[in-house]
Amino acid sequence: MSSRAANEIALRQGLDLYCVSPAANPPVCKILNYGKFKFEQQKLARESRKNQKTAETKQVQVTPQIGQHDLETKARHAHEFLEDGNKVQVCVVFRGRQLSHKEVGEDVMNRFISLVSDVANVDKAPYWEGKWYDCILAPKKK
Repeated sequence: MSSRAANEIALRQGLDLYCVSPAANPPVCKILNYGKFKFEQQKLARESRKNQKTAETKQVQVTPQIGQHDLETKARHAHEFLEDGNKVQVCVVFRGRQLSHKEVGEDVMNRFISLVSDVANVDKAPYWEGKWYDCILAPKKK
């Protein structure tokens, strides 16, 4: 059908002519109420945004002198965060003269990573930021 004939039909029905696929040969068009169509599209977009899950970054702080049981408790909390689909930032916080023994903090970080390795991948390798030794862990894909 010609575009002129389609426009006349749409005008008689009080509707709009909407081009669905302009690249096709010949172009594909629909006769519809364009205002209602746009509203439905916006409604679908809102609904899809509502169903999306955004990943938060939770933070777990430990010190170089942390005990084994305390480290396991912190790892359990990180385990729960990772199972919920959140990322976890692990921070080893140094105070005062503790900074002269960085290898102790690196050992604590490696032990922590090994405790949560069953549910986490290292998203960002351990790095130094002032008095903080940080690492970001992401949940493993299911």
